[in-house]
Amino acid sequence: MKRVEPTYQKPISPALTDRERAILRLVVHNFINTAGPVGSRKLARKSSLGLSAATVRNTLCDLEELGYLRHLHRSAGRMPTELGYRAFVNELMETPELSAPERRLLKGRLDRLMGDADSLFRETSRLLARMSNLLAVVLSPNISTGILERLDVVSLSESKIMIVISVKSQLVKTIIYETNMEVRRQDLDRIVSILNERLAGLSLEEIRQEYAERIRDLDDDPTGIVQLILNESAVVFGDSNEGRLSHSGTGALLSQPEFQRTSEMRQLIDLIEDEGFVVQLFEQAPGSQLDPNRWVSVGIGSEIQDESVSPYSIVTARYTIGESSGTVGLLGPIRMDYGRAISLVETMATLLNRTAITSSRQHNHPNG
Repeated sequence: MKRVEPTYQKPISPALTDRERAILRLVVHNFINTAGPVGSRKLARKSSLGLSAATVRNTLCDLEELGYLRHLHRSAGRMPTELGYRAFVNELMETPELSAPERRLLKGRLDRLMGDADSLFRETSRLLARMSNLLAVVLSPNISTGILERLDVVSLSESKIMIVISVKSQLVKTIIYETNMEVRRQDLDRIVSILNERLAGLSLEEIRQEYAERIRDLDDDPTGIVQLILNESAVVFGDSNEGRLSHSGTGALLSQPEFQRTSEMRQLIDLIEDEGFVVQLFEQAPGSQLDPNRWVSVGIGSEIQDESVSPYSIVTARYTIGESSGTVGLLGPIRMDYGRAISLVETMATLLNRTAITSSRQHNHPNG
């Protein structure tokens, strides 16, 4: 199946009465907890609304006509539709705060990994997966949005150099080149100094666009570094999605009732194995669809307009380190505990916002 770039569309919900809102909340809560439809008698017994089974049944019928609920056959109970989940997330759900011990656990684990980006992101995804039983995804910051602090060139051997890009978010990118150039240290230091004078303080995106103009008078460079960087500017000042993804929780997710059939398991595994698509999916997540004072977003089922993702929902939040931003999120069945997922993702994003890290991304690129 050919995948297209995911986009997100939020449906408009018809207005509900207080009774309809209360009943819809109960149905969604029950389905999230049990993965099974619920009937009017059970709802009447379980609720504290003081309503008869007949009144509940009529309200369920009204909600079904409005598109919030559905049932598989006449005698079956109701279950939420995507519209029902959307109304629940936007208007009816309470988002529980994580407990104090949970918050201390998360902060303690992440604090210990400051300075080791790879371990930090792996541990973040592992903790999120363990605490949600969903697929946890962490995308490391996109370095191309960062502001260049310093460019360095290090001679590793007679035939190998390393270009080091340091940005103000404390992220570091390294690129190793095979080269036949014989470079004197004195000449190299002079060229690197000139490049830093002209490029430091600009974003990597700006440098990629303006580099040729800024170095056009440096045609006497004896090192060949200026021309090498020009030829490789898309690599040196760009960003690759390769290596940005950390994920965990596949086993827990496959144990959910939605993934018991072989075809559904295969579809999920294929999705997870497509690293580029997962990065794109979470990177393209919409802006906040919830309270405007919060930065968590939720995409439910077909709102994520890619057929391969329609059985799932995703909860994401951006975090920022310096000038660069990354994404943390959860993917799971549409029947997920949205309140818990939102609370976990929001807490993790907040903790990552406050964490100073150093990341080294190494690219081996031969250049004869």
